[in-house]
Amino acid sequence: MPRKVCVVVTARPSYSRIMTALKAIRAHPDLELQLVVAASALLERYGNAIRNIEADGFDVSARVHMVLEGENLTSMAKTTGLGVLELATVFDNLKPDLVVTIADRYETMATAVAASYMNIPLAHVQGGEVTGSVDEKVRHAVTKLANLHFVATEKAADNVIRMGEDPDTVFVTGCPSVDLAAETLRNPALTFNPFARYGGVGVEVDLSDGYLVVMQHPVTTEYEQARQHVFETLYAVRDLGLPTLWFWPNVDAGSDGTSKGIRTFRELESPANIHFFKNMHPPDFLALIYNSLCLVGNSSVGIRESSFLGVPVVNIGSRQAGRERGANVVDVVYERGAITEAIQHHMRNGRYPSASIYGDGQAGEYIARLIAEAPLRIEKRLTY
Repeated sequence: MPRKVCVVVTARPSYSRIMTALKAIRAHPDLELQLVVAASALLERYGNAIRNIEADGFDVSARVHMVLEGENLTSMAKTTGLGVLELATVFDNLKPDLVVTIADRYETMATAVAASYMNIPLAHVQGGEVTGSVDEKVRHAVTKLANLHFVATEKAADNVIRMGEDPDTVFVTGCPSVDLAAETLRNPALTFNPFARYGGVGVEVDLSDGYLVVMQHPVTTEYEQARQHVFETLYAVRDLGLPTLWFWPNVDAGSDGTSKGIRTFRELESPANIHFFKNMHPPDFLALIYNSLCLVGNSSVGIRESSFLGVPVVNIGSRQAGRERGANVVDVVYERGAITEAIQHHMRNGRYPSASIYGDGQAGEYIARLIAEAPLRIEKRLTY
């Protein structure tokens, strides 16, 4: 009988982080995929990722509406609690043999807690990494709840083992999002019109002579400064005058400040060189990044996929502090002059060689094979 594997996708980046593994699990003869879509992945204001999921041919076993409005610390905590309640019901109905949770968002904690208390083996993708913000606490807490660990790098594996996890349960698979980046390198051309396909807001800028891509999220431990943080980047990009494609922030605490900052800037300044999008299908987004002059902001896509693609990145602030990175990344503070100087530095230097820090493009297949073959145990052998 096939193993029933329940994968919980809670946000647009979670889908890109697990997409190739979902395909490999679905195709594996000894596995049955149960896909649960939850939280901001269901919401229009954050790009309605479920549309891309269903367009890719995935059957959704359950939908979990769990996001409370507010985009602040209290709403994050309450959303996590609501997620535990709702996901417990879903797991009780689906009765999976294994639950898979992804990365480090607070909704990931809800998935891990519900599965653990229900004695369902838990696999964690992308544990062991070091970053800024509350994400690191969540990531390490999920590691301690997980029974299988599919990590992206050797350093991450070492970190998980040093936390006391059984080395026999820790596998260096690479990151499934790098699988998508590898597909982009095989077919790098930008073959679609982003304005025609995705709409968005603002002037339709000319992309023919190069453009910037910006993705900047709030930092949960600095959420009260989110509005000022985004203003610094907005003015730096506006003043450079380069065509820019800007993507909406995620649902973390401070997102309301980031969003209001963008709207206020748009109304006051009417920037002629910036177009704003909510979301894109992951392969389209990576093609857009690959063909850009530079990626600006604080998303992990600048650290992971962009290192493999060789895309120049200006990483702003503390959100990715401590994460392994390639030579393509220049780190700056939230100050428009520093941001401008870093972009200009990349403009002078151009593209970077591809770096395989986060995998070689085969993580999804490897994860599916391990899920099919690994012993599933509730108890954990810790190695302190």
